[in-house]
Parts: sequence; C-alpha cells; structure tokens
Amino acid sequence: MMFVYLDNSATTRQYDEVTRQMKEAMDDFYGNPSALHSLGLASEKRIRTARQNLAGAFGAREDEIIFTSGGTESDNMALYGIAHARKREGNKIITSKVEHPAILEACKVLEKEGFDVVYIGVDDKCRLDTAQLRAAIDEKTTLISIMAVNNETGTIMPTDEIGRLKGRSIFHTDAVQGFAKVDLKNSGADLISVSAHKIHGPKGVGALYVKKGVNLPAFIVGGGQERHMRSGTENVPGIIGFGAACQIAMSDFDGRMEKMATVRNYLRDGVCDQIKDVKVNSPEDGAASVLNISFLGTRGEVLLHTLEQDQIFVSTGSACSSNKKGGSHVLAAMGLTDKEIEGAIRFSFNEFNTIEEMDYVIEKVKGAVERFRRLGSFR
Repeated sequence: MMFVYLDNSATTRQYDEVTRQMKEAMDDFYGNPSALHSLGLASEKRIRTARQNLAGAFGAREDEIIFTSGGTESDNMALYGIAHARKREGNKIITSKVEHPAILEACKVLEKEGFDVVYIGVDDKCRLDTAQLRAAIDEKTTLISIMAVNNETGTIMPTDEIGRLKGRSIFHTDAVQGFAKVDLKNSGADLISVSAHKIHGPKGVGALYVKKGVNLPAFIVGGGQERHMRSGTENVPGIIGFGAACQIAMSDFDGRMEKMATVRNYLRDGVCDQIKDVKVNSPEDGAASVLNISFLGTRGEVLLHTLEQDQIFVSTGSACSSNKKGGSHVLAAMGLTDKEIEGAIRFSFNEFNTIEEMDYVIEKVKGAVERFRRLGSFR
C-alpha cells in the first residue's frame, strides 16, 4: 500500500533541514533575543537572518517584516489595525465572498462595530469580479482585503490590478496559500499575511509584511518586540524554522512549481479521462498546488475516509472550516449546486508528490466512486 499525502493546503510536513535548525535553536539558541549578553545576541542574530530571508521573498526591507503566531493572527492584526486606525477617514471595508474564515470572521466583528463591509463575488472558477470591485471603491473605502490564492480552488487573484485600483485605500492580501507558490514581489499590496506551516515550516509562526509608511497600531502591547507592533518574547525556534523553510522554498521556486504543476495536471487529466460525471472546479491557470474536483453521485466526506483507508490523504475544503455546517462557502459563492458541493474533494500538492502516486490515487478514487454510484445512495 502506497502512502500519498495530498492535503498540503491544510499543512505540510517540515523540511528535514527545518527540523534540524529548530532542534539546534532549542539546544543552543535559548537566550532571550532582548537580552544584552552573548546568548541573547546570538538568538537575535538568528531571528534577523530569518527576517532577511522573508524580506527577500517579498522584495521588501528587513524592517517591514513582523513575526506573528500564524496566518490568522496576521490577518486579524491587519484588518483590526487598519480599520480602527483609519475609522475617521471612512468606515468602508471591501473583501470577497471566498476569503478564509480568518478574514470573514474578523469582518463580522467589524460589522458589529459599525463598519460597512462589502463582499465581492466570483465566477464559477472563483475568479474575482473586478468590475464589481471597481464600482465598490469610493471615498469612504479605507481597507481592501483580497486573498492572493484561494485555498480551496487554487484560483490566483489579480492582486496587482487591485493594487492599481485601490486609490487611497490600504490593500491587504492573505497570501497564506500563495506564499512560495506565486510571485509576491509585485503584488501591489501594502500588507501581506503568510504562515510557516504551509511551506514546510513549523506550525505556530507566521509573519505580516507591513509596507513602510503604513500606519499600523500595536496589536499586542508589552515589551516592544517586533517594532512595538507585536510585543512578547519571540518564538525563536519557530522563527528560525520559518526562515529556513523560506530559504529552501525560494531557492528553487521555478523547479518546485514545475513539479507540482506536472503532477496536478496528470491527476486532473487522469481523473477526467477515467471517471465519468466529474466537474473540475479549479481553473487551468490556477496555482499548481491545488486541484478541486466534484465527483457527482458521491459525498466528499465519505470519499475522503474511504481514500484514507488506502493511505491517501485529501480534504473536502479548508481545514479551518471543517467544523462549520452548510458546506463550502467558497464553492457556494461560485454557484455550484448542493450536489456538486457535496461531492467536492480538494487535492493539494507539494514538490515531493510523484506521477506514480497519482496513478495510485486515480485507481483508488475510480474504484471508490464507482462503488458509491452503484449503491446509488448519494444521488
């Protein structure tokens, strides 16, 4: 039996080098980075190296990178900070209907505080309605938050165009699924959220890029760490691990993307050739890391657990939405039917997945789907 991990949008296995450097940090770099003695300075130096690695990936300055506990905190820090800091200038926030819950739930809180939140729609491949966005931007708009890559479909959002359209607004992008998968150096964003565990780094650490000149108030107050924006003793092993993962991922960016695209396309074509009544929900020009397919006449959750018995690990959508009822809000916003949403599976890739694995996946998916359809209980 083959082991195939295709839930990389939920989390990734750490690179071995990341684990090695984190263990070294726990053994040797245990000094508080704020301490003035040599142990503290050694930890601070390693954090600075990690910060430089991330800054290089963004094409940013070192002092524009703020370390956080992950993508959710980075998103919250950006939305709450800008909304409250610019409230006197306007109370309108623009986002999309297909954002991660870290954005959508924060927007619900802001709506209760009196902010006017506009949710932009998408088409059947999750592509943003830029005409609707353009019409929504006015003099009251202070914040626009649109993700870089959709976590359920892999659709790449037009961040560069949004950057040109934003006017006087601050533009934030949740790039948790886009980091090290699309080029963020020319994203047009003023604020960018990323997370380590999506790029083979550790869980519990992320970052927020804050463009120089953007007024973002402190999110956590205390000792003044992270440019006084996010106080608290730094997670030294996590930050070192994040920096290492970033360096590895960006060192062969094109090669990694080519490998993932080849494997994704092979799986997509094989499924479409060998299994009837399927609907590919991801666009052909989407990120190489994600493929979303609806298998009509099945239930995604049942198919997921059946594949798990064959050591194939997939998902039905965002891991952060798994405890919510009503199915995928992303697929619903795309206009899919209840049956199409019910039968949807997300396959998400890393550079270590192989064609041989995909042959195994196609065989097992085909067998499971055909068995379910013969039973007829899911139609």
